[in-house]
Amino acid sequence: MTGPRFPELQQLERIIDRLGDHARTQTIAQIHHKGRDFPIHSVSIGSDAPDAPVLVFIGGVHGLEKIGSQVILSYMDTLNQLLDWDEEFMARLEKSRLVFVPLVNPVGVYAGTRCNGNGVDLMRNAPVEGVGATRLYSGQRYTRHLPWFRGEVGFMEPEALALCDLIKQQLFNSPLAIALDLHSGFGIKDRLWFPYASTPVPYTFIAQTLALKQRFDRCYPHHIYKIEPMCLEYVINGDLWDYLLDQFTQQMTAGQVFLPLTLEMGSWLWLRKNPTHLFSRHGLFHPLLPHRQQRVLRRHFLLFDFLHRSLLYPTQWAHLSPQAHATYSSQAQALWYGQ
Repeated sequence: MTGPRFPELQQLERIIDRLGDHARTQTIAQIHHKGRDFPIHSVSIGSDAPDAPVLVFIGGVHGLEKIGSQVILSYMDTLNQLLDWDEEFMARLEKSRLVFVPLVNPVGVYAGTRCNGNGVDLMRNAPVEGVGATRLYSGQRYTRHLPWFRGEVGFMEPEALALCDLIKQQLFNSPLAIALDLHSGFGIKDRLWFPYASTPVPYTFIAQTLALKQRFDRCYPHHIYKIEPMCLEYVINGDLWDYLLDQFTQQMTAGQVFLPLTLEMGSWLWLRKNPTHLFSRHGLFHPLLPHRQQRVLRRHFLLFDFLHRSLLYPTQWAHLSPQAHATYSSQAQALWYGQ
């Protein structure tokens, strides 16, 4: 039986209908829950060449953090309108691909839960063990009745598998790829996190990450983001992006670059402005007042556009000379790791 058409899924399916021939749509999984099937849709626009640079937008990994899904859906609505008239944007798409998976955890978004229908936190579900990750929030296997349950040893949830398969299909053959995973619920400042989440060790593309950060800082010196490795804030087990990154680096060819980024929207600011949000199920993770929600829905479009344009002009940040790579690596280790 088809699952309920909750608002975010209805909006996504309306966007898919309006995109028509501009988009390629896949149902990458059907999640069976309580006798109903919940689809996970992916939508791609632009070049279908396997070697095109790719930017992927991911939302709804934690169903309670539905603002991430809504931001992506709002951006998709905007891009759909641009496809009617913006020749410069369409020219970009001839040389690049945008992929959207706004509802990775449709049961969680529908039910308003962090976990999926099996009680598993999908961002603690990969076979990755964190260094010193012993806190409850780091991921636990005691019981699904407590938060941050990792699932059973050796078993990945269907939502996690579907996302991993999509990333491998869409990004692993690309010379340059960025994944942006949208979350909310930590701190009062919006953060852009990059790997690792499981260990305080610089990852393979730390030089390119700093070069991209410095470009962003130069172009938008008043931007709102704190850019840092996730491990500086906390270390977790089972991070899907650590898992995918390690798989990518084991098989990548010379010159390939893959940046998995997490946009963590600082929802504590919404709570500080209105502490009564604590008494709402979504209040800690979602802006409840309409004007705040509208602000968040448009707040990150500049970042999205910057990342897309940077894919098309990678020479100064992604394709570094050996000397530049060494310089950026040294600067990154000093900036983020105190080395």
